[in-house]
Amino acid sequence: MLSRFKDKVVIVTGAGSGIGAAAARRFHGEGAIVVLNGRRESKLAEVGAELGTDRCMIRPADVTIAADVESLVADAVRRFGRIDILVNNAGTGALIDFLGSPIQQWRDLFAVNVDGVLYMTRAALPHLIESGGSIVNVSSLSGLGGDRGLSFYNATKGAVSNLTRSLALEFGPRGVRINAVCPSLTLTHLTMPILEQYPELLAKLVGRIPLGRAAQSEEVASVIAFLASDDASFVNGVNLPVDGGVDASTGQASFV
Repeated sequence: MLSRFKDKVVIVTGAGSGIGAAAARRFHGEGAIVVLNGRRESKLAEVGAELGTDRCMIRPADVTIAADVESLVADAVRRFGRIDILVNNAGTGALIDFLGSPIQQWRDLFAVNVDGVLYMTRAALPHLIESGGSIVNVSSLSGLGGDRGLSFYNATKGAVSNLTRSLALEFGPRGVRINAVCPSLTLTHLTMPILEQYPELLAKLVGRIPLGRAAQSEEVASVIAFLASDDASFVNGVNLPVDGGVDASTGQASFV
């Protein structure tokens, strides 16, 4: 394993499972000090037990609450003295009936997917400017285009993707790189219940992926680690598809 992040302090939100847990393992495996954030302490404790107490801090907080976020960042800095990398991974999604779904569902999705990124980024940026650090947002392929039945989710991830671009322009001159990964279908705790309920949907989604399968969380985590590392030192403002080739298509029916 590489050691690109030796002694770097990394905050990962939504670190209790899926892409967040995989990212935490990847950074820790490459020498980082990892702050595990999420709402459920029990899930964070499971990940923390894998990593061991060395170079690991479990810090539950709700990213939709600004005061929680500010306290989380302050505690991380108090314990470790710095922040080098922020991974904004906490997120949620839902299938939507645009005309029938309650407006509260729109607000709930924006609270986690967008407000959480806003609060975490605002709290961490002063420390990242000081350390010359970087941010990796977990957006989605659904933040680069539309999907039937995911209009609310598309709107939130579109906001994350464009916020990534805007902040990269604003804070690149101050030494902070800001990028995003945009996964397509990834097998996580968030997607599996939906796919198990709608097996025909899984078949359709996989059928659109040129590699012929869904991604594993670890495959997305490896791209997050790349974007956060010095290997990507001249990469800024990118929304990088991690999609098995979906984004390469025009969307037209196959001619062969």
